[in-house]
Amino acid sequence: MKAVILAGGLGSRLAEETYLRPKPMIEIGGQPILWHIMKIYSQHGINDFVVCLGYKGFMIKDFFANYALHGSDVTFDLANNAVELHRRPNEPWRVTLVETGLNSQTGGRLGRIRPFVGNDDFCMTYGDGVADIDIGKLVAFHSGHQKAVTVTAVQPVGRYGSLDLDHDKVNRFIEKPLGDGGWISGGFFVLSPRALDYVDNDTTSWEYDSLTRLAKDEQVMAYRHHGFWQAMDTQRDKDHLDLLWRTGRAAWKIWE
Repeated sequence: MKAVILAGGLGSRLAEETYLRPKPMIEIGGQPILWHIMKIYSQHGINDFVVCLGYKGFMIKDFFANYALHGSDVTFDLANNAVELHRRPNEPWRVTLVETGLNSQTGGRLGRIRPFVGNDDFCMTYGDGVADIDIGKLVAFHSGHQKAVTVTAVQPVGRYGSLDLDHDKVNRFIEKPLGDGGWISGGFFVLSPRALDYVDNDTTSWEYDSLTRLAKDEQVMAYRHHGFWQAMDTQRDKDHLDLLWRTGRAAWKIWE
C-alpha cells in the first residue's frame, strides 16, 4: 500500500521557519517532521511513499538524494574521485517526489499524483502532523465500509489548563484537557482512487471542496483515534514537539 504525503504548502503560520525551508522539512529532534511521519507508516509496513512537492520542493529532493550520505560514515578518496559509504541507513523506503505546483491547493496536489497511485486504495496525510495511530486498524476500518474516504477523527488537547469548579469553589486544576469535546480531522486518511474523481483542477481544496462533496454523497467515514495527535501549525507547536522528543515523551515514536 502507498502513502501520499502533502508537502507543498507555504506554511505561512510558521514563517519563522518556513522562509528558509518547506514546512515538512522543519526538524523535530534533528530530523524533518516528514521523516517522523514516514517512520510512523513504515512501522506498520507501509514503505512506498508519494510526496507532493511545491514550495521549496528542491530541499526535499536534496534530503532524499543525500539521505545515505548524511546517515553514514563516509570515506572520500579524492585521488581516485571515489566515495565509499560505511554503515548505510537501512530504511526500506521507496520515495516518489512529484512536483504538484507552487500554487496548487490541497485537492489539486492530489489530482496530480493520480498516475502514481494506480487503482488501489492508498493512505494520505499532511506533512505536518504526527500521531501514535495504528495504521493497520485504520486501513482495516476503511476496508470494512467500502466508502471512498476514511478520515481520522481526533480530539485535540486544549491550549490552556482549566478549572473544575463547583459554583465558586475550585475542586481541581486540569492540565490541558481535551478541547470542547468536538472531533476534528487529524489527517491520516485512507482513500479509494475514486475519491480523486472529486478533484476538478489545481484550485480544488481537498478540505472545502472535495470532502464536502464526498460527505454529501455519503462517501466519508470517520475512524476515531483516542491516542496522541499533534499538528505543527505554529512555533509553539514545534517547540512542544521538540520538548516531547528531548524528554523521551514522544508518543508518536512507535519505532525502535
